[in-house]
Formats: sequence, structure tokens, C-alpha cells
Amino acid sequence: MKDIKPYHNSENKKTQIINMFDNISETYDLLNLLLSFRMDYIWRKKSIQHINNNPKKILDIATGTADLAIMAAKYTNAQIIGIDISKKMLNVGGQKIKQHKLSNRISLELADAEKLPFKNKSFQAITAGFGVRNFENIEVGLSEMYRVLDKDG
Repeated sequence: MKDIKPYHNSENKKTQIINMFDNISETYDLLNLLLSFRMDYIWRKKSIQHINNNPKKILDIATGTADLAIMAAKYTNAQIIGIDISKKMLNVGGQKIKQHKLSNRISLELADAEKLPFKNKSFQAITAGFGVRNFENIEVGLSEMYRVLDKDG
């Protein structure tokens, strides 16, 4: 399968994705809202409402500005860790988490979904809103998600 890259240059896909999301971090939420006609909110809500195993810990892959993590905090009692490869997206997400007074439930980490820094079977649920499309190697990313997912997750 041919890599689809956001820019036509010689950098690898991961570097291009980091640069792209760092560049749009301040306007990402507005773009999502407008381009999806607010459907992004509905998709997140429906996704979280399908989590029915009462997880203690949720991992939100490619959390971006943390909208899915914030939604997970609204509909579950779980501790949530959001990871992303864009520091600027995490900065925006961190501000939103503080505004929602969820710092005690949601933490954000700069991390690569293809090299998750967590022990095997660490989470009872894993979410990935829109980020899988940006993996450089989808098979590796999905394998890592499976590795850190609890057997009943």
C-alpha cells in the first residue's frame, strides 16, 4: 500500500504529520466543526457510548486536542491517558482539560502510537478517533494497541 503524505517532499510520513498538526493546532477544533458540520461531536459521543465494560483506564490514541478523551470522562468513570505525536495539539488539549476541570482524570503524553510506552494489558478500553489514518505503519499501530489492551478490553 502506498503511503499518503500530507506534503509532497522527502520527509517521512510521521514527520510530515507532526509538522501538519503542529501548524494547524490552534484552528483544528474549528476546522473539525466546520468541515464535519458538527458530526465530529456526534461521532465521538456515539463511540464512547459503545464502551460498556466499565473500564478503569482508557487510552486515547492520537488524542489531538483531547475532545474524545474529554467525552470519555463525561460518560465513564475511567482514568484516561491521551497520547499524540504533536506537542502543539497536546498543548491545546491540555488547556481544554483544565477548562473542563478534568486534570484529575485525564493526562496527556507526547508518544507515538506505533511505539506505545505502556505495559502489556494496561487498558480496558482504547479509543482512536481519527488518528489511525495518520499512522505511518497501520499494522504496527494496531498491534501496539492490541498489546496494551486488557484481555477483556
